[in-house]
Amino acid sequence: MIESRHTRGRWRSLLALLLALALVAAACGSDDDADETGGPEDTSEDSGDADTTDATDEEDGEDEGDGEESAPEGDRSINVAIVGNPQMEDIAELTPELFTAETGIEVNYTVLDEQKLREITTIDVGAGGGEFDAVMIGMFEAPQFGQNGWILDLNEFAADTPDWNVDDLIPAVRNGLSYEGGLYAAPFYAESSHLMYRQDVLDEAGLTMPDAPTWDEVAEIARAIDTDEMAGICLRGKPGWGDLGASFTTVLNTFGGTWWAANDDGSIGAAQVDQPEFREAVEFYTTLIADAGQDDAANASFNECLSLYQNNEVAMWYDATVAAGILEADDSPVKGLNNYALAPTNVTDASGWLWAWSLAIPATTEDPETAWEYVSWATSEEYINAAGESLPGGWAQVPPGTRESTYANEDYLAASEAFAQKTLDSMLAAPIDDPGTTPRPGLPGVQYVGVPEFQDMATRCTEQLSAVIGGSVSIDDAIADCQTIASEFSQ
Repeated sequence: MIESRHTRGRWRSLLALLLALALVAAACGSDDDADETGGPEDTSEDSGDADTTDATDEEDGEDEGDGEESAPEGDRSINVAIVGNPQMEDIAELTPELFTAETGIEVNYTVLDEQKLREITTIDVGAGGGEFDAVMIGMFEAPQFGQNGWILDLNEFAADTPDWNVDDLIPAVRNGLSYEGGLYAAPFYAESSHLMYRQDVLDEAGLTMPDAPTWDEVAEIARAIDTDEMAGICLRGKPGWGDLGASFTTVLNTFGGTWWAANDDGSIGAAQVDQPEFREAVEFYTTLIADAGQDDAANASFNECLSLYQNNEVAMWYDATVAAGILEADDSPVKGLNNYALAPTNVTDASGWLWAWSLAIPATTEDPETAWEYVSWATSEEYINAAGESLPGGWAQVPPGTRESTYANEDYLAASEAFAQKTLDSMLAAPIDDPGTTPRPGLPGVQYVGVPEFQDMATRCTEQLSAVIGGSVSIDDAIADCQTIASEFSQ
């Protein structure tokens, strides 16, 4: 069940102090971890503007009545923080029937948009809030949080749960959620980024999209098909390191730019926002939106672009590969009208991101066994199979990208023929170890820099870039302000 528990005011009162403390802890660590840099949202990337909601505050544990009868073993509950996107909305709806009815474990979901989820998760696991028994994180957070001891290593749980089959996880995804051999999050779905486009619209215009386009080719087509009724392309413009920051950083990488240089020891070097490559990427991205992008782009991320695309208001969309399953679902209004291409490039060979929205167990939970019972179910082949039979959109809508067994399932392959192989190709092509033309500080990453400082810096800088998209700030001012912000973290 889902309802509001946390008011926005409560979190605002804690956020500035606790988030700062958590980030400092991640950067500095204990005496034993003095050289921590952390790092793997998505969001990916990839979610939109769901309200802050969760289930009621129901007491768990044993019945305190007359003592004649103890509570059943299944009379338990856990609190879980998840991102507000269609896949997680699906599991929230299916949980009572497929999980709670079988186990007796009530799952109280808190559903948040990407930015709020990341802020609150950092507070809860990093500052010891203890609010949640399981939290949704990604490849940015999992190695960092695991390195800091904030979340539990799942390998021991997995060893005692052979049906979960840890060896079925796609290796690149498993590796991205690991640190020094420890698996710190279980992937719910995994993705790269790619270009989605209306094949019928391009056919009518007599245009052809290459399988591996350049950004110049994409921009030319977007401008050619842009009309008052249907924008040429939808791009993220909403502030946030996992919103606008994710899509823009892939463009920045392939244009030869970066946020920071790397020192020889892998620490954060000089800010690079004032370099020509960074300006070129900003000018390209913001000009393309101005010329052929969606209305109100400064407030758009994954969910907004998804809605526009499904409502025939945009002809192309660059975002997470997971969206393809929604577009091709049985109940999608654009099913069968689409085609897909690899993430566009400029001077690099590849540019698609790599991400996995995943479930982790905070070290502060009082009931890790119950949390694992939920986490292992939600990320299992069992759930994927049940979802394929239960979801209105059918097999095309199940969580992709995590398990090799999914791509051996004939029902899934039949439903996802238009995009399954292209999703895997995009994930395999993601240049996570070498995303640009120069070295980056921290741990590997494409749409993020794998240091904890990136979260604060990119959130603040994307506020400036979003203001450029919205027309209230000039490119010159945004770059100058962002160079100052990024320079605060140089070492």
